[in-house]
Amino acid sequence: MPYTYNTPAQQDEMLQAIGADSIDELFDSIPEAMKLGRPLLIPPALGELELTAHMQELARQNSNITDNVCFLGAGSYDHFVPAVIDTIASRGEFYTSYTPYQPEVSQGNLQVMFEYQTLICQLTGMDVSNASLYDGGSAAVEAMLMAVSITRRHNRVLVLESVHPEYRQILETYFTTIGTEVVTLSSPDQLSESLDETTAAVLMQSPNFFGNVEDISAIAEQVHQAGALLVCSVDPISLGILKRPGDAGVDIVVAEGQSLGTPLLYGGPYLGIMACREEFVRRLPGRIAGQTVDQDGNRCWVLTLQTREQHIRREKATSNICTNQGLFALRAAIYLSVMGPQGMRNVADLCLQKAHYAHQQLTQLDRFEAVGEQPFFKEFVVRDKQNDVAGLLDKGEDFNIFAGVALGKWYPQYEDCLLIAVTEKRTIDEINQLVEVLGS
Repeated sequence: MPYTYNTPAQQDEMLQAIGADSIDELFDSIPEAMKLGRPLLIPPALGELELTAHMQELARQNSNITDNVCFLGAGSYDHFVPAVIDTIASRGEFYTSYTPYQPEVSQGNLQVMFEYQTLICQLTGMDVSNASLYDGGSAAVEAMLMAVSITRRHNRVLVLESVHPEYRQILETYFTTIGTEVVTLSSPDQLSESLDETTAAVLMQSPNFFGNVEDISAIAEQVHQAGALLVCSVDPISLGILKRPGDAGVDIVVAEGQSLGTPLLYGGPYLGIMACREEFVRRLPGRIAGQTVDQDGNRCWVLTLQTREQHIRREKATSNICTNQGLFALRAAIYLSVMGPQGMRNVADLCLQKAHYAHQQLTQLDRFEAVGEQPFFKEFVVRDKQNDVAGLLDKGEDFNIFAGVALGKWYPQYEDCLLIAVTEKRTIDEINQLVEVLGS
């Protein structure tokens, strides 16, 4: 946004209009003890030419991290973004329009919502999707709140330790305020002894935080035998080759949608995906766009359900954190449309093959060893036998490589471990360079 300054004459004119003698008079109501009492420690004003040169000089001191080769993961991934996404999403009709609140407003945006919902249902195998949520973490919490409401079991919920640790932190924060106990399980093997008639739902992730693929169908069977609901967080890209969660018995599917056409953007917030079985649609938070016909028989779109506090009585609202990420949902809809089923399969297969190649090359080195034997998709964990993960990351940056994510921040038992993500963007040469740098 351009900076528009006020000349001294304009300032005097505004002061006269409001009946003040000076700008200082506008702040007379602030006690003297609260004021700074001295000039700000900033240099004298510069002209536009001098200021531009000064800012350029400061900018040249920054390293261009966008040129680094990225093996970061843990919820945000460096996937390829086709140019068509920016071309369409940056059109003024989408980029500057406000979220529609009424059924008759903005047919174009409502159509985007409807098509996004349709694509998400096709991707996940679920019956109905909302028009997006704030991000993957809040979507997971919304799903668990929804499950408690459906089952009417307010005592406890279960969450696997392999779920993203920040998602679990959000869950514990919200559920502390409503008095529902959150029980964290270190392994799916503990489900049989932990599930009972007081359990509302189980939250799992597959591929999980460590990149491993879980046996969703087996977990779903155990959860349903106890009368609880299964909420599963997924990686949308993995659904190009893995069984859809809706076909594996999941009741509510959530996901972080950043990988569907959105760049990294310093970690978010991005796009919260949420879909469920049709029988739960009345409990689904957020907006749901529907398709119908107008009085002339022409196809049109309406806001079918909107369960936010702004629209209905507070006691009937199903959510208060269901901020709509319409622009990111548009990007996801464009991505899924242009990729198609075969394109999604190709991207997922490239991620799978390149990740396994990187894992194989690293674990052949004396310094690293594999952690666990579960199948993985595009992320994996390796243990540094020298226990110097920080040194490895620093060394990677010396060669313009973001080598991975240190796990000790969240998991003390993995203090000597590194989480590495490999997307379709990584070339064999880049992977070989990573192996060479970390192994030298």
